[in-house]
Amino acid sequence: MKAKKEVIIIGGGVIGLACAHYLIDKGASVRIIEKDTIGDGASHGNCGLLYFSDVIPLCSPGTVSQEIARTLKGTSPLYIKPTLDIKRLIWLLKFASKCNTGQMAKAAKEKYEILNYSISLFDTLLALKDINCDFEKKGILSVFKDKKNFENHETTNAFLKTYNLGGRRIDKEELQEFEPALKNDMAGAWLNKADWHLKPDMLMTSWRKHLSQKGLIIEEHCNVLEFETKGDAVVGVNTIKGNFAADAFILATGAWAPKTLRQLKLDLPVQPGKGYSITMERPGICPSYPCSLYEKSMVVTPWRSGYRLGGTMEFSGYDNNLNPKRLSKLISGATAFLREPVGHPVIEEWTSLRPMTYDDLPIIDRAPSLENFIIATGHGMLGLTLATGTGKIVCDMVFGKTPEINITPFGISRFR
Repeated sequence: MKAKKEVIIIGGGVIGLACAHYLIDKGASVRIIEKDTIGDGASHGNCGLLYFSDVIPLCSPGTVSQEIARTLKGTSPLYIKPTLDIKRLIWLLKFASKCNTGQMAKAAKEKYEILNYSISLFDTLLALKDINCDFEKKGILSVFKDKKNFENHETTNAFLKTYNLGGRRIDKEELQEFEPALKNDMAGAWLNKADWHLKPDMLMTSWRKHLSQKGLIIEEHCNVLEFETKGDAVVGVNTIKGNFAADAFILATGAWAPKTLRQLKLDLPVQPGKGYSITMERPGICPSYPCSLYEKSMVVTPWRSGYRLGGTMEFSGYDNNLNPKRLSKLISGATAFLREPVGHPVIEEWTSLRPMTYDDLPIIDRAPSLENFIIATGHGMLGLTLATGTGKIVCDMVFGKTPEINITPFGISRFR
């Protein structure tokens, strides 16, 4: 009889590390197989928000018309590469079909369950003495330039209050004193204390070290070639570094999941949504709070050790090239809101791919007909925020335990 359950995780981003964390705590022997390096994808250069109040899905009433209007004005953060990609077109049409009040309310309730579940798990994780990541529980400031948009957020805030996630209104006069880094022509802001922030690359580095000391085995620069199956189970994975066998397999490759799953003849509606960020030293007049700049759909995150501008959404396939025009939108967006929008020197210009589902809910489920193969992807822009909840759920599934929250909404069957 085996002393330990052996588990292979394919994908070394924040979801992969979170799964490894709970599995190792449960006594499993864990190996991560990563095609690049640990934490080198979307987990590296995001804005580091633990956005627990983000229950409202992207597919909400008015989203499509708003983005069409902003596109015509040249102010939209969204870019869709004009190519004949049938899967992307179908995805976009299904996204549009979800943009109604009923679907929004349903998805918000389902998102809330896993967001709320992740909070206490993150609290425990970040209390570990060797997890260092510039973590702060200050909240996030949603800033508005337009008076109408600011007032309209009252309705959004009322909805958030039904989940005990409402924010505090800060009018124009108070805002100038509350956050002096903002220009004085802001209409107002809302502070949501439910949200936290950290520096994601620091988290990944310290978390990797913590898990390695507890026995995690890591195979980097290790591409998967094929899976070996026997009956209703995966028994091994062939890679460029050889064959690895295990009792259970977890796929946590983010936006790359559809490509990996082709080998198992599985097709998931996950589209790569490209995001950008610019990391630099803190400017002289630096925000005290992470700021979500509403009209620009971007985020400004200050840390003790740095400063980052991030955002945009680009559907251009599996293209990891930096687009200078998208980077310049981040600078111009920050310039519209902040007295001193950039710091010097610039440390890194970055892009990566987020795994987007058309209903803005993650996929956490067993692969059809493969009982020991679990898929954890589709977290969209909340991969970091949902990491602990996802990791604990996956761990429970591996050990045959019923997860502590209902995961039916995150099942693959919803796409059939």
